[in-house]
Amino acid sequence: MIDKKRRLIHVLLTAALAVPSLFFSIRCAVTVLIVSAVFFVFYELLFCQRRDKVIELCDDIDRILRSDDLISFDEYNEGELSVLSAEIHKMTIRLREQNSALLTEKQFAKEAMEDISHQLRTPLTSVMMILGLMNDPELTEKERMEYLRDLYELLARMKWLIETMLSLSRIEADAVKFAKNTVSCRELIAQSIETVSVTAELKSVEIRTEINGEPEFIGNLHYTSEAIVNLLKNAIEHTPQGGTVTVTANGSNISSNITIADTGEGIPEKELPHIFERFYRSSEYTKNGFGIGLALARRIVTEQSGTLKAENAPEGGARFVMHFYKGAI
Repeated sequence: MIDKKRRLIHVLLTAALAVPSLFFSIRCAVTVLIVSAVFFVFYELLFCQRRDKVIELCDDIDRILRSDDLISFDEYNEGELSVLSAEIHKMTIRLREQNSALLTEKQFAKEAMEDISHQLRTPLTSVMMILGLMNDPELTEKERMEYLRDLYELLARMKWLIETMLSLSRIEADAVKFAKNTVSCRELIAQSIETVSVTAELKSVEIRTEINGEPEFIGNLHYTSEAIVNLLKNAIEHTPQGGTVTVTANGSNISSNITIADTGEGIPEKELPHIFERFYRSSEYTKNGFGIGLALARRIVTEQSGTLKAENAPEGGARFVMHFYKGAI
């Protein structure tokens, strides 16, 4: 339809020029017709070439949609199509990167679900086993109470795993809007220690605090306390009976700083680069955990313009250092 209109317009223009030229001479009119014919042929050839290029470009786009990763747009480096092909090339690169990221995320989600299923299957098996043992009519009251305590610990660990995974998933999906309130480090530490006080008492681990001044930062008290609690639980778990976990806090013009140090054996050097990776578990430092508590702690801190790093203290034991900056870094 477009070709017919274009040709009709060309014929009308040729006629509009040829007819008036007859008043001058027949030669003039013939010249106009010859020039018009040459122009028409040249234009048709050019148009056909460009149309073929457009069709070829459409075919390449269609191949991309069928997941052909070997398409190159280098041949469209001249003329009007060069701009269009450059933009399509950029779009193709972005689509390939997004597709790769989605495939990676899909694989990661699959592995994560398998890991979570495995982590839940083990305590569930233990729960079923203990419930079976508790049906024994000859069970003493002392043994029954011991089984109940074991059940409580198993269910508490399962509850913590599920809640931690939900929190981490919501944060990573940007479904959490962190409040921007003034958080007192003194209040934050007191609230966090209260949550783990029973755990520390049962293991005979003393928790000490050393707070200089009244450091504070802008953030979310609830989620930051959740991060501190995870770090405290980790420190208590790796501190032997009779050991000490020390929480220090201080502030400067740049940041408010919180450090949690224990008197355990410390973190193996090979584990330090991976200690905050989700579901990372080694044969040593993280063998008794789920591998998500530290990952959640770092995510919460970084979402509030802070930093969290792990290191080994010169005097021994592990040390987690947080900085909550008072401005953009």
